[in-house]
Amino acid sequence: MSILWPAFALVALTLAVVIRLARQRFAAVKAGRVDGRYYKSFRGEGEPEDVAVTARNLINLYEMPTLFYAGIAIAFAAGQSGTLLVALAWGYVALRFVHTAIHLGSNKVLLRFRVFALSWLVLLAFWVTLGVRLATTPVS
Repeated sequence: MSILWPAFALVALTLAVVIRLARQRFAAVKAGRVDGRYYKSFRGEGEPEDVAVTARNLINLYEMPTLFYAGIAIAFAAGQSGTLLVALAWGYVALRFVHTAIHLGSNKVLLRFRVFALSWLVLLAFWVTLGVRLATTPVS
């Protein structure tokens, strides 16, 4: 069961960014910073930069994390939740939190990229570890 908690944490982060984006979009329309019709087809004059950055971060939370969620589901279904896998899962989630904090905060691109790259390496390590465990675990 402990292998599932990092997934719940990443879902919580994603939901927090969804709420932030919704608030920003409604506020931007209300303040006249963007025409509400823009959201009908996302064509024409675009979003203000702060709203676009949050939207981009949300997109990031739906891209690479799908591989994370798949790995978590496979690990759970296969009963693979050892200390190393759980630690790698939490490490990945922690880096996604840091990435979001940077993206929605200072947005220093080089720092954000380094955290993103490190999260990729942690996710890769998670998958390699999971693969080795699945390959070496006897089938019952």
